[in-house]
Amino acid sequence: MNALAARDDAAQTPLTQATVTRYHLCWKRRDLDGVMALYHPDVQYHDFFQDRVLGYHELRDYVRACLPHEAGEDIVHSDRIRVDGCTAFIQYQVTVQGGEGLVAFQSSEAITVKDGLIWRVNEYATLVRGNAPGRADRGPRPATSRLGLSPRQLSTMAQDLEHYFQRQRPYLDPDLDLQQVADASGYSRNQISYLLNQVLGQSFYRYVNQARLQHLLASLDDDSVAAPIDDLAFNAGFNSLSAFYKCFREYTGLTPKAYLREISLRART
Repeated sequence: MNALAARDDAAQTPLTQATVTRYHLCWKRRDLDGVMALYHPDVQYHDFFQDRVLGYHELRDYVRACLPHEAGEDIVHSDRIRVDGCTAFIQYQVTVQGGEGLVAFQSSEAITVKDGLIWRVNEYATLVRGNAPGRADRGPRPATSRLGLSPRQLSTMAQDLEHYFQRQRPYLDPDLDLQQVADASGYSRNQISYLLNQVLGQSFYRYVNQARLQHLLASLDDDSVAAPIDDLAFNAGFNSLSAFYKCFREYTGLTPKAYLREISLRART
């Protein structure tokens, strides 16, 4: 029986490899229909990050939310697909730019193939924080979300938030608050707060003020802008000069006056 089972596993391995490779490529190509076509009607998707099991009819919305949206949001696989009989193993990493450096989700999936289709998926994830200078490396720690967000969904949410700020520039409103951002972005207050505090490592107001500062610094590159920097700060959405000066120094390491002096010296050389 052992020899027979070994022969069966050997025969199954190429089919498993081909099926999971197609599945992997559909994810990379953002092919929602292609991903769904590879699921067995009786598929069970175990997402241990959310502690939930999804069936076929729940997976379309789940996959749609998890697929990368832009060219730079590719899922980076950290190892080749490994196959043993009817089961394949995939490891990948999703990286998000946080307030104190890169934040990465290290994930792995065990995928079981039956009748040439994906029958079982067990997805595991660990949140790995990038370290700020001087912070001790504590190593990976378990990723726990009670908000129903997988690592892929958190990564997508971070990109959605960034694109919303870049395109709509809500930070120009000095009275912008978390609820306004939640209403406009389609996420809940709790989801955005979790993303900022637990994943990106910063408060809502720090995130907003950094966007304001980047807007202001971009305007300094425009030679036609001659307004005093304090006026530019208010135009960028800062509602107090103390908040502006603090944010400026944290981000550039210089006072506005010293920064402007450096720009002037570079322009002359």
